[in-house]
Amino acid sequence: MKAPALVHFFLVTASFVIALLALPRETHAIERQHHVGLGGSLSMLTIDDKTTNSLGGGLWLHYAYGLTDTFNLMAEVSSSAVARDQQQDTDTTPRTRPAGVDHGAFGVGYVIDILQWVPYICVLGGAYRLYDGTLPQAIILPGVQAGVGLDYQLTRHLAVGAGIREHLMISKLKTYPSYMTAFLRVEYMWGY
Repeated sequence: MKAPALVHFFLVTASFVIALLALPRETHAIERQHHVGLGGSLSMLTIDDKTTNSLGGGLWLHYAYGLTDTFNLMAEVSSSAVARDQQQDTDTTPRTRPAGVDHGAFGVGYVIDILQWVPYICVLGGAYRLYDGTLPQAIILPGVQAGVGLDYQLTRHLAVGAGIREHLMISKLKTYPSYMTAFLRVEYMWGY
């Protein structure tokens, strides 16, 4: 997925959320609710010494707990193959190009859960593991991520959703200035 498509997705999602917030509604906020979700993701890693982005996909797992009716404690893990099948000559290609990125993070999300459509924003901190490709060994980097998403509650226990995350690997920002993921997921919820 190219960057202009992701920006377009974000703008459409934000416009939709604003329109939904303007509608009259009855509130049904939920506290102390657990969420477990699984989905697929698209990934785009920007590497400083590479002219094209490394694109790929993977799996996404998340857990959230409703601290209040507006704030969720969140935990996420994902694994993405980026440039897995790219031909790389290890003699001439820089030693900065991973074939995969794993990440685990936790943080908080601000949720507007008074509608069947549930928009949210989040900030998480965690760790990233870059491995294979031309890297001489796997590297672990600290990082932060900011995200936006939109879930649709099919029932009290089942939801589907989409989201975008911008990840910053803070100790290697010059080498890896951007890592972006977009995902679709299914989520199971319990506890009211």
